[in-house]
Amino acid sequence: MKNLSTSQHHSLLTTSSTIRQGQNQGLLLQEDQERARCDWDFALSTVVSNSSSVIGPVSDALGVTEFDPSDTFLATGGIARKIRIYNSENLLSNERSDQGVTFLDHASACDYYICTPAKLSSLRWKPGSGSRIIGSGDYDGVVMEYDLERKIPVFERDEHGGRRVWSMDYSHWNPTIGASGSDDGSMQVWDPRCEGGNCVAKVHPSVTRSPVCCVEFNPFGGSSIVVGCADHVIYGYDVRIMSHPVMTLQGHDKTVTYARFMDPHTLVTSGTDGCLKMWDTDEPSRLVRTYRGHVNCRRFIGLSVWRSGGLICCGSENNQVFVYDRRWGEPIWVHELEGVKCEGGTDGFVSSVGWRQVGEDECTLVAGGSDGVLQVFVGKRRNMPIL
Repeated sequence: MKNLSTSQHHSLLTTSSTIRQGQNQGLLLQEDQERARCDWDFALSTVVSNSSSVIGPVSDALGVTEFDPSDTFLATGGIARKIRIYNSENLLSNERSDQGVTFLDHASACDYYICTPAKLSSLRWKPGSGSRIIGSGDYDGVVMEYDLERKIPVFERDEHGGRRVWSMDYSHWNPTIGASGSDDGSMQVWDPRCEGGNCVAKVHPSVTRSPVCCVEFNPFGGSSIVVGCADHVIYGYDVRIMSHPVMTLQGHDKTVTYARFMDPHTLVTSGTDGCLKMWDTDEPSRLVRTYRGHVNCRRFIGLSVWRSGGLICCGSENNQVFVYDRRWGEPIWVHELEGVKCEGGTDGFVSSVGWRQVGEDECTLVAGGSDGVLQVFVGKRRNMPIL
């Protein structure tokens, strides 16, 4: 009986210790989450709008915002059939002052613009071009390249049968190669040096030929590309062998709208199931984390990652901007955009976002709305007390 009693006592002590360890770990996790929420202060710096937006609704939804590789320029595009180019410093002219929010007009704020033949769904700066060449995908199913110095189109590719191109991107492994994904259910890899921009490869990732909504080359180099489809699946390919995907990621319940690499082996995706997901591409079946808080049921709301800061941003159908820390599934910052009603009297939503990839303790975030208003936010890391 003595031995049994001693054993029971030891068991109770072990159980009690395990419970305390679990409670302590839970408290530490909660403290870390609270600390993450206190790491950053964000403030609205600049608002850029159309002068006409003060008197009524406009049809100028910003579907894409894209900083160039040097973070010197910002390009925007959307319903207005214009590629607007802004100097980043001009948008941040009051960053180091106490002047409050600066209000600008698109016409005076942008350095210049280029008119396009169709509404734009995607913009990407061509790597290695010195920020001179930018590519676009449009609602008419056409991929084009523009020489920004001469302000003229220099390449046109119409191989998606007139079906909307949702996304295009350039390889960083071989910057002459591009890819586009379309409503026709295909992802096409092409080379402008080929006659007519002929395909290097063409695949239909989904057996049902569901629309391809996003394509993303690994920006850290290598030959990999990921494709997000309306069949809820992300497909990964090696562009050297496109006969079959090298990985498939399943976890979204609805259309996959965006995919962005956080680092060479970490992918963040967005879906109209109202969540973001982080994946470890070295272990293709491993879902690292799910992020919830924003509203996304049917629209493209933008997705961007700030790699050096470990932050993720997306828009929302309730006209809010959400920032997540890659470590936690809940947002660390939420901001509601004030804007006019969209065309038709519908409520506005955040339709595009973008991080400027510079700095470690300061960051710049832009958000474009369905009302055509561009808002610029400056984030600063707080000096945390030493515990």
